[in-house]
Amino acid sequence: MKTFLVPVDFSAVTDEVIDTAVTFARAFEGRVNLIHVVQPPVVTSEFALPVEVLQEAMAAGQKAAQAKLEGYVELFRQAGIACEAKVAHGPPVTMIREEAARVKADYIIMGSHGHGKLYDFLVGSTASGVMKRAKCGIIIVPPADKGA
Repeated sequence: MKTFLVPVDFSAVTDEVIDTAVTFARAFEGRVNLIHVVQPPVVTSEFALPVEVLQEAMAAGQKAAQAKLEGYVELFRQAGIACEAKVAHGPPVTMIREEAARVKADYIIMGSHGHGKLYDFLVGSTASGVMKRAKCGIIIVPPADKGA
């Protein structure tokens, strides 16, 4: 039995990532661990929102993410695939790597937004960060062809 860690960000590629995870989990009689990482807001000035407002916003975001994840968990369970989900807070690459180690993932299945090399250089790419540091196999699901 293989263990698949599936980070999801609820972007346009998420449904394709979920479909890919279902396919691999069925083929390898595996189990799936979903993770959504909430990156803490960066406070850059003294005029930022009060801490209480930021905490309320983060709590609301976590609740919404957990609800979405539970929908995906149910989809896997209906397909006969064992699945668990969690919401984590922190830098996405670090949190994904730590979760992969915790669940002893054989593979990480994640999406790529396909922004391009300049964007990745300037902003960074979670997918490339995970690929560079992962201790297990990585399956990258590209975005759907926009021209199709």
